[in-house]
Amino acid sequence: MFTGIVEEIGRIERIDKNPRLTHLVVAVKKVNEDVNVGDSIALNGTCLTVVSFNSSSVTFEAMDETMERSTLKFRKAGDSVNLERALTLSSRLGGHIVTGHVDEVGRILSIADDGDAKVYRLSISGKNAPLVVEKGSVAIDGVSLTVVSSDSTGFSVSVLPYTRKESIIGGYTAGSLVNIETDVIGKYVSSLMNKNSNNEGLTLEKLIRSGFGG
Repeated sequence: MFTGIVEEIGRIERIDKNPRLTHLVVAVKKVNEDVNVGDSIALNGTCLTVVSFNSSSVTFEAMDETMERSTLKFRKAGDSVNLERALTLSSRLGGHIVTGHVDEVGRILSIADDGDAKVYRLSISGKNAPLVVEKGSVAIDGVSLTVVSSDSTGFSVSVLPYTRKESIIGGYTAGSLVNIETDVIGKYVSSLMNKNSNNEGLTLEKLIRSGFGG
């Protein structure tokens, strides 16, 4: 579990692709301070497992499924990446609840100036579009952002100078591919609303009968 608040920007030193697993060696300065083998760290919003580390780098292991469902398949040595260690019970939840499970790869459609901020317009599939709502939360390459507007084809987020400086978002251009994770609470609500129970699904009446409201 993560918050979507990037701790540092790392740099990929090496990518070793094997038949079923890929190892990514990432140069770091901070996230290895109290790391252990088996820990989870979000790399561009993708939850990866630490398999080894030293004073200057961390090695992650990624399954084929993870590589194919995220922008990791496009990454190469020298690329910068967002890094965040897993949330602890004593941490402040400064962003929102981020699982590190990427829903889809989106594309930056446009970037517009809005005073000191920049407004990024991103594409999203029809499947996930209903899960991105105005004033709701979304994670872009692991960065927790507030949705400015949304429709059936995409959505916009406003990004302040600090966020652009402290994450790889500052290097985005129109056409950049990014990992998108929609709000996990929205996913559960959507799932409950769509599940059928005696062909009636989740209704207000069923919620009242279960003790919610009324």
